[in-house]
Amino acid sequence: MKHRGKRFLGLEPNLRLPIVFFLCFCFFLAGLFGSMIISQDVNRGGSRHRLLDEFGYEDGDAMSYGETGESSVRSIPFQVLSWRPRAVYFPNFASAEQCQSVIEMAKSKLKPSALALRKGETAESTKGTRTSSGAFISASEDSSGVLEFVERKIARATMLPRSHGEAFNVLRYEVGQRYISHYDSFNPAEYGPQQSQRMASFLLYLSDVEEGGETMFPYENGSNMNTGYDYRSCIGLKVRPRQGDGLLFYSLFPNGTIDKTSLHGSCPVVNGEKWVATKWIRDREWP
Repeated sequence: MKHRGKRFLGLEPNLRLPIVFFLCFCFFLAGLFGSMIISQDVNRGGSRHRLLDEFGYEDGDAMSYGETGESSVRSIPFQVLSWRPRAVYFPNFASAEQCQSVIEMAKSKLKPSALALRKGETAESTKGTRTSSGAFISASEDSSGVLEFVERKIARATMLPRSHGEAFNVLRYEVGQRYISHYDSFNPAEYGPQQSQRMASFLLYLSDVEEGGETMFPYENGSNMNTGYDYRSCIGLKVRPRQGDGLLFYSLFPNGTIDKTSLHGSCPVVNGEKWVATKWIRDREWP
C-alpha cells in the first residue's frame, strides 16, 4: 500500500517527468511531420490551373482530387434569411470580373423570357407576367471556365450534384420589368405529370440595382396566404440584388412536396438594370 503514492505505471517518481516530456516530444514530432505531408499534398499541382490566377481564385477552389473531396478545406460564408421558405444568402459568392464575364456571354443571346404554361394558359393570357429577357447558357459552352467554377461552387454550397442542375438562365431586367409571384416547382395538378422536379433555385446576382429589382417572398412564415394576396404586389421578405452575392431557396420539402411559402417574384426595376444568373436544381439527374 505504501508504494501506491510513489509509483506511476510501475516507475519510480524521479523517472516520471523525463518520460512524460519524451512522450510529448514524440507526439509533437509526429504531428509536425504529418502536417508537412498534408501541406505538401494540398499544394501539389496548384499551378496547373491557370484559371485560378486569372480570376483570383483560391488554390483548390476549382479543382477536385479523385471522384470526391477537394485539395483543401474552403468555407463558404452564408446567412440563413428564412426557414419558411428555406432561404440562404451567400455574400461575395463570385467576383465582379466573373459576373461581368457571364453578362458578356449572354448579351448576344438574349430573347424575351418565356413561361412554362399551366393547363389552359396561353402566351397571350400570361402576357405581362414575366417581362425580362434571358438566355440559357451551359458550362460546356464557356471556354473561359467561369461557369464551371460557379457551378462547382454552387454544388459545394448546396451539397446537390452538378448533374442535377439545368443550364444557367441569365436574365436582364430593365426599368419597369418584373416577374410576378410564381413557383419554380411544377404542381402536377396544374402542369401535368413531371419526370422530375425543381427542388432548389440558386440566384447569382450579376449586377447591383440602383432601385427596385428585389427578389421577394410574399408568403414568408405563412403571412399573406389567406388575405387575398395580389400576385403583382412586392411584399414580404425582400432580397436586394448585390453584384456577386448568391441566394439559395428550396421549392420542395425533404419529403418531395411543394413548399407553398416558396412563392417568389422579382419586383419591378425602378432605376438601373438587373442581371441575374439562375441555376435550377432538380431532384434527379437532368439531361
